[in-house]
Amino acid sequence: MILLLLRLIRALGSRRSTARPEDPDGPGRGPIALVAHQARYDLLGILRDRQARFFTMVLPLIFLVIFVGIFGNDRVGPEHVKASTYYVPGLTAMAVIAGSFVNLVISITAQREAGVLKRRRATPVPAWVIIAGRAVTAIAVSVAVSAILLAVGRVAYGVHMPTSTIPAVAVTIVAGSAAFCVLAYALSTAIGSADSAQPTTQAVMLPLYFISGVFIPNPNLPGWLQDVARVFPVQHLAAALHHAYDPSVRGAGLVWSDLGMLAAWAAVGLLVALRRFAWAPAAAPA
Repeated sequence: MILLLLRLIRALGSRRSTARPEDPDGPGRGPIALVAHQARYDLLGILRDRQARFFTMVLPLIFLVIFVGIFGNDRVGPEHVKASTYYVPGLTAMAVIAGSFVNLVISITAQREAGVLKRRRATPVPAWVIIAGRAVTAIAVSVAVSAILLAVGRVAYGVHMPTSTIPAVAVTIVAGSAAFCVLAYALSTAIGSADSAQPTTQAVMLPLYFISGVFIPNPNLPGWLQDVARVFPVQHLAAALHHAYDPSVRGAGLVWSDLGMLAAWAAVGLLVALRRFAWAPAAAPA
């Protein structure tokens, strides 16, 4: 699946690589070609990073096998769906966040402190191309891992998703991935060293996974924890995916309130990133 995405990105870049004679920038310098080239470069980086591959692509599948193996495949949640039907969308949300937020925060911070971002910013490539390439890569990985989870869930555990809600799942994954990409750039401004990036993201995300319906149904939690979870975007990404995977859902399956909360968090993250994001390493304390 990832290799197919890589070929698609390469094809998109080559499709726009033929420039007119009057184009002063030469061949392959159109916006789509630049973003496609950057996305292909970033995707190759993920494929060559064992840790990134494991946490983004393999870990959700391991969790699915472990959860169903330990807790069984009985009916759970307010919708009374099979446990596997509950776990697949929840773990899809975790995979989207891992690819679009956790890995991005860690890599941005490490590259910034190593001076890589500063050197890349000094190249003729516009800053928005570098950022857009990372976002496209995150979205592509999120879609690929979600498709793998759905395929394994269907073949191994009989997870069925209504055909009418497939577009809703795709829209939710893309919107959630884009929102968490923006939040990754925002959070990276609060992390001062590469060593603290991974512990910080884990400290932020692990509690949210447990209270946001990713691992266990929300109604099993105390009311005050449910109220806390509703404030954060993890809950809304997981809830929108759970709704789309519910076999009893009729219609498109889009939950506009959850998508609206993701958009609101993306707007807040964008404001923070625009004001605070830096390409150069943080100044060392005196």
